[in-house]
Amino acid sequence: MNLKDVQRLLQAEVLTGEELLDRIEIEMVCGSDLISDVLAFTKEKTLLLTGLTNPQIIRTAEMIELSGIVFVRGKKPGDDVIKLAEEHHFPLLLTKFPLYETCGILYSAGLKGCSELDTVGRG
Repeated sequence: MNLKDVQRLLQAEVLTGEELLDRIEIEMVCGSDLISDVLAFTKEKTLLLTGLTNPQIIRTAEMIELSGIVFVRGKKPGDDVIKLAEEHHFPLLLTKFPLYETCGILYSAGLKGCSELDTVGRG
């Protein structure tokens, strides 16, 4: 599934990276509102679902090479966050669905969470 498919499923607004949506394949998803959990439990090429809208979430995503971020609950990041994502050619989407429903929609569509793809070495 690619980010364009995710956008359709979540009825999401594209904030940045429209040109990347068809090219970025999503295999796994992580939903979290804690940066410490994002660092501990996500892998590269993961799509992050979050309500965190501060610049640190973009820096974290870049550092661990996430595929993109979907902001949930209709929480739109500030212009500084959007600009930072644009500078790094990093896709951002925005959905009105809460985190729980967003995870459920993507899980029902066949996407798995990080823990389901690789549980070795996870504590």
